[in-house]
Amino acid sequence: MKAVRIHQFGGPETLQLEDLARPEPGPDEVLVRIDAASVNPVDYKIRNGGYLPEKNLPMTLGRDVAGVVDAAGADAGPYQEGDAVYALLDRDHGGYAEYVVVKAQDCALMPERLDYVQAAAVPLAGLTAWQGLFDHGKLIAGQRVLIHGAAGGVGHLAVQFARARGATVVATCSAKDLDYVRGLGATEVLDYHIGRFEEQIDPVDLVYDLVGGETQDRSWTALKDGGTMVSTLTEPDKIKAEAKHARGVHYMAHSDGVQLAEIAKLIDAGEVTPTIARVFPLYDAAEAEGLLEAGHVRGKIVLDVAVADDRKQKAIEESVQT
Repeated sequence: MKAVRIHQFGGPETLQLEDLARPEPGPDEVLVRIDAASVNPVDYKIRNGGYLPEKNLPMTLGRDVAGVVDAAGADAGPYQEGDAVYALLDRDHGGYAEYVVVKAQDCALMPERLDYVQAAAVPLAGLTAWQGLFDHGKLIAGQRVLIHGAAGGVGHLAVQFARARGATVVATCSAKDLDYVRGLGATEVLDYHIGRFEEQIDPVDLVYDLVGGETQDRSWTALKDGGTMVSTLTEPDKIKAEAKHARGVHYMAHSDGVQLAEIAKLIDAGEVTPTIARVFPLYDAAEAEGLLEAGHVRGKIVLDVAVADDRKQKAIEESVQT
């Protein structure tokens, strides 16, 4: 099978398209023929030397996929050959490839409304948003939530999840994304370049921080006494949390097939739709990561793994002819 791997840490140029043996599923796993895989910030952060030690190299990047079950282990539960699934992979398996083995409990049937490219955009960003808002943030109907970075991969799904749950969404983003974020369901949308958001809004029950830094620090002013601040980036200041009688949570998303099934229901009900910024073929994974790393992408970037490597095939044909 084809896979894009890194043998050393560094820039996008370290990504290499290689031939690997197709994996075999264990008893509680399924072998997924990948149709699409999304690109996430964690991918270029790992590539740059973050999170994992050098002993883990070489490795295939990519955390979430959508595809078809090609084979299923004896204890893989309800999944069988031909099922269309999507999943968040563990750190030992990468999605920039034609096949991957996945624990059956980490999979869910794909939303019927989505194609493979759209579905691949959901697992990591969707579970990150879901767990941040509901597992850690305890967001319920009638509450107010402030979402920073609302136009990004996680943020645009978080806005839709919160709205679907019946919360009032206040969001920050850049000027070019104001109308887009309003269209997702945010009631109040602020350009983070203009003024101070904490002085322009009424206090909120939950701050969902996807930006960090000064934005996170200023958000304490916007949080109700006894509220919650949840961040994917850095742990909220404990002293400031105590002063507000608030909870501060820093977390990383984990695989959860049950939650993916719940997300699929919302998508099929028309409550949530992922936004696709760009689609690249697998062999252009370096260009895809470079674009995401440059920042300010609306929605998600996805690799269409099912697209044949036409350039490589052409080179093979030319070689045969000569």
